Amino acid sequence: MKSIKIPRSEYPRPQFERAEWMNLNGEWNFKFDKEAKGEKEQWYKETNFDKKIVVPFTYETKLSGIGEETFCPNIWYQRSITIPSEYEDKDVVLHFQAADYITKLWVNGIFVGEHKGGQIAFSFNITDYTKKSDSLNIVVKIEDSQSCFQPRGKQRWLDSSYECWYVQTTGIWQTVWLEFLNEVNVQAVKITPDIDTESVEFTYEVSGDINQPLVIRTSITFEGQPIKAFDLTVNRPNHTIKTNIASEFHHWRVVQWSPQAPNLYDVEFTLYRDGKAIDKVQSYFGMRKISVENGNVLLNNIPLYQKLILDQGYWEESHLTPPTDKAIIDDIEKTLEMGFNGVRKHMKVEDQRFLYWADKKGLLVWSEMAATYEFSDEAVQNFTEEWIEVVKQHYNHPSIITWTPFNESWGVKNIYTDRKQQNFTEGIYHLTKAIDSMRPVIVNDGWEHTVSDIITLHDYVEYGDEFLTRYASKDKVVSNDIAFNNFKHAMAQGYEYKGQPIIISEYGGIAFNSEKGWGYGNQVKSEEDFLHRYESITQAIKDTPYISGFCYTQITDVQQEVNGLLNEDRTPKVELKKIKDINCK
Repeated sequence: MKSIKIPRSEYPRPQFERAEWMNLNGEWNFKFDKEAKGEKEQWYKETNFDKKIVVPFTYETKLSGIGEETFCPNIWYQRSITIPSEYEDKDVVLHFQAADYITKLWVNGIFVGEHKGGQIAFSFNITDYTKKSDSLNIVVKIEDSQSCFQPRGKQRWLDSSYECWYVQTTGIWQTVWLEFLNEVNVQAVKITPDIDTESVEFTYEVSGDINQPLVIRTSITFEGQPIKAFDLTVNRPNHTIKTNIASEFHHWRVVQWSPQAPNLYDVEFTLYRDGKAIDKVQSYFGMRKISVENGNVLLNNIPLYQKLILDQGYWEESHLTPPTDKAIIDDIEKTLEMGFNGVRKHMKVEDQRFLYWADKKGLLVWSEMAATYEFSDEAVQNFTEEWIEVVKQHYNHPSIITWTPFNESWGVKNIYTDRKQQNFTEGIYHLTKAIDSMRPVIVNDGWEHTVSDIITLHDYVEYGDEFLTRYASKDKVVSNDIAFNNFKHAMAQGYEYKGQPIIISEYGGIAFNSEKGWGYGNQVKSEEDFLHRYESITQAIKDTPYISGFCYTQITDVQQEVNGLLNEDRTPKVELKKIKDINCK
């Protein structure tokens, strides 16, 4: 394989950015282990496997350089690296933004540790190994399965794709990188805005020996204008402080974040020891508030009508991995160009670069978890452990306005009557609220809700007249007098509607006549036919007074599913302005 430019070379975690880092994307050695013999034969001591792969693209994708779609439960990566001499006195942390599903790491033939979970970022401190050798042999084994007890989202668990389940994602699928730190450092900062008091709360986590004179300085600016700076003496690993940021630099004193004006404050955290800076992190936050009141979702205390589009985040040549930063930006800009104000990220925990650009451009995001597909104690544990990390890792992004852990009873197929499955969803709801009391949580998006801050319904009726007839009576909808989508109901048994906002969070799915693939309902023959049907159903939703938003299925085609407004290569099927004219009518 020829030398290639490093793919996805941008900083992978822009909400918590340091200057000293090294991108490890690019060419790695690679080996399939179909017989699961690699550990027994000590492949972790090898330095040259028989294939090459381009990280962070999985072997199933074209951009990986392999493009083999057959499932393999065990795969190996190898790369030799040298730590630059200027970092010889630093701690060295190896970060994986995401790898699916169980990751095992060896350095110079010595086992370092393992991590379970395919949707979240994780890391290993490999400092001890850098002291013993100038050159490091990094070997990674990924174990995956076709188990329905692990969160897998839209990844197929059969050998062939079917319906709306696609080619699996195995192995490293987001950026791998090194970070160089002092032993004492700022591990994390949780940022909570409060527009009602014009304040921001910071919760700091400091790693390392705190039994020494330490001070964190927090410096807040807006477009380069100093807003506030303050020092905090560190005498324990965790500290929380709330500070007022009202300033006379702006006539409103505090600048809020919204889709119309995605204003972001910059913030720098500097950790000092004996007056000397030993760690510095760049971050940002948005002053915005999401709340639910009187049947409405409010953004900054003003009713918000949500015009969302379902976004599964797949690309033709790279599947779940965004091929470039530009590809992320283009998707967001096309979404906004069509008159949508947000996305429902479906069955995928998205790349943090996507969330960064959503923050910057003012795109609202519903953050959803990849589903399991069978209910068991193992599935409950796998799902819960990973979901809690998702909420913690993405908490600071102002673009995320809703958490959506469950969809269409996937993984809890008997939730309508099964008390155990109902308890599970209630537990996830309350755990999420324990970490994040700000955002609404939707429990079982689509139907059969238990406890949920928003009632969401999926309905693929084709035309508006039928929709208006079905939804003429709000009381009948929320009291389960009306069934839809294969006899599903709005509420699970034993639960009552309590005045929550109601959103049609899946509809449409219109496909053009095609010899392959599928959409919802009858396929259309022309752009004119498409726009007629799109306007009919969308306008009917907007004309239903108790409905406070919608989510159209979907932005792009995905493999065999051909109901996107864009083709899989992102070329539009219809003129984008015509979609905007209908959405904004």
